Amino acid sequence: MARRQSRWGGLTPEDRDLWARVARTAVPMHPERPKPAEPDARPAPKPVVPRPRIPEFSIGQAAAARPAAPPAPASPAQRLAQQALRMDHKIHRRMSQGKLPPEARLDLHGMTLAAAHPELIGFVLSCHARGHRLVLVITGKGKGDHGPLPTRPGALRHQVPHWLHMPPLSAVVQQVTAAHYRHGGEGAYYVYLRRT
Repeated sequence: MARRQSRWGGLTPEDRDLWARVARTAVPMHPERPKPAEPDARPAPKPVVPRPRIPEFSIGQAAAARPAAPPAPASPAQRLAQQALRMDHKIHRRMSQGKLPPEARLDLHGMTLAAAHPELIGFVLSCHARGHRLVLVITGKGKGDHGPLPTRPGALRHQVPHWLHMPPLSAVVQQVTAAHYRHGGEGAYYVYLRRT
């Protein structure tokens, strides 16, 4: 047998011939697998997939192409301002400017929704029966932290306008607007009542 060509080099031709005879007698363990390719055969080149072209942006284009953020939810005062005017516009302007003094006021500070709802109904209906036209309902702006349970800050501030537009109060309430800052601002509402 001839010596190897180098200490770490490849096999000699005699060793290759011996290995080929042994390999022909071997039985494959997994016959369903494809047979390995000849060592001299080169694998087929992978198909070239074109990369998508990356559009070029300038700084101004990147800001314009960015999707717009969703609009912030409207506050109760903003939603009330968008409603149709159902009263004399001159009186409404004076009321919005804080120039009409409320004839009665109800303070709901510190009340729960369950306690405030019947209190509001009784107050508005009794004021309407007495012939009052403009009353003030103070809800407060609400605090951000209500303990470990997640709650909506200012629950009364959000709920009172809904109650005023639902029966039985919808029959006597003509207009609801946010109060002027002299009378509480966004933490209070002017309630303009219909004539008796």
